[in-house]
Amino acid sequence: MNPLRSLCLMACLLAVAMGNPQSGPRSGRRSNSLDNVEQPSNWVSPREIEDLPALNQVSLKKLQEMSLEEGATLLDKLYHLSQFNHVFKPDYTPEPSQIKGYIVGERGQKIEFNLNTLVETVKRQQKFGDDEVTIFIQGLPQTNSQVQKATRKLVNAYQQRYNLQPYPTTDSSSEEQRQRSSSEEQQQQQQQRRKQNDDQDDSKTGDLIVIQLGDAIEDFEQYATLNIERLGEILGNRLVELTNTVNVPQEIIHLIGSGPAAHVAGVAGRQFTRQTGHKLRRITALDPSKIYGKPEEKLTGLARGDADFVDAIHTSAYGMGTSKRLANVDFYPNGPSTGVPGADNVVEAAMRATRYFAESVRPGNERNFPAVAASSYQEYKQNKGYGKRAYMGIATDFDLQGDYMLQVNSKSPFGRSTPAQTQAGYHQVHQPWRQSSSSSSSSSQGSRRH
Repeated sequence: MNPLRSLCLMACLLAVAMGNPQSGPRSGRRSNSLDNVEQPSNWVSPREIEDLPALNQVSLKKLQEMSLEEGATLLDKLYHLSQFNHVFKPDYTPEPSQIKGYIVGERGQKIEFNLNTLVETVKRQQKFGDDEVTIFIQGLPQTNSQVQKATRKLVNAYQQRYNLQPYPTTDSSSEEQRQRSSSEEQQQQQQQRRKQNDDQDDSKTGDLIVIQLGDAIEDFEQYATLNIERLGEILGNRLVELTNTVNVPQEIIHLIGSGPAAHVAGVAGRQFTRQTGHKLRRITALDPSKIYGKPEEKLTGLARGDADFVDAIHTSAYGMGTSKRLANVDFYPNGPSTGVPGADNVVEAAMRATRYFAESVRPGNERNFPAVAASSYQEYKQNKGYGKRAYMGIATDFDLQGDYMLQVNSKSPFGRSTPAQTQAGYHQVHQPWRQSSSSSSSSSQGSRRH
């Protein structure tokens, strides 16, 4: 038995000996309701620990080979193990020089850097920060095809939005990939070319930075023990340098993080505020992950208040992601569950959040994902939602608060862009809200979320 499993087993037996009243099966975990979030008291039995694979045997490839439910069950057990006396210590911090990234240039080229040289690289770019600055932090390695595809979709969407030319494809492998692209991608490329030809002013309207944190994560052990606090502080300090030395206003910075990188983004936002007294404009979390390795006696990860506005999209709430409310507004496509329609495994389900957001970024698609406030998917389906209706994605209103449900398609285009259904009692609920002050609205919504 490996040392980690031995430690877990001893901790589990101790919990059983103490007579934990909730040590039975984890019932109600996938009820499609937000009333049941991950609770450390839902302990794993000693037999289940014995049957678990070693951490170095868990990989994205293995999770992709499992069914959605199998992968979610494995991750659920590992997560609950991580709550035993802090079994997973957050002690993996890749060096900033190991964390690569790139700026998407005005001609579509990749201008590469590592986290140590980010600010110096930005300084060399002309007109950087004249408009919106989006920083996307990958949370999983691009060696995985689904991660790579989702990232490509997001980058291409921002290229179109910011009038940045598509990447040049020069090698044979890129050409083969281009030829194998779906009809959907070909249609989008044609639409982009027509738009560029029609536009008289084709100068860029924003800047995109991609930080490839996920490529510094080699296995599940590193994923589970990622030092979110330290990485967030490092990134936050870089953002302070960006605003102080390159004069990029914090009001135009939008941080986007996928998986564990969503929590890194949250800590970066807090660090920026500690150093400057100001908040970033927006942080978007794309299927924020469970946090396996937590610092003792300290809260960590993404939370409301990390930026002026924080939004989260949960597509694998009971798989690689979390069902916990983390943001000003949390979106649950098809309700909180292990995955979403069309996703065959937990990795694909987690990446759907990035795909959905990418779809909304493309000009004309901003309102592809209408949503309604509800506390469960069943409530949403029965037209018993409440509160202000909204749009998930790039066009989310900054005054939103609460939990929102929506339906999505199993294939691209994923958004159901028809107007959101009018919910029962919608006007009766909303007229008093609209007449009250925004501060009292925020107070009442905040109390509902806690």
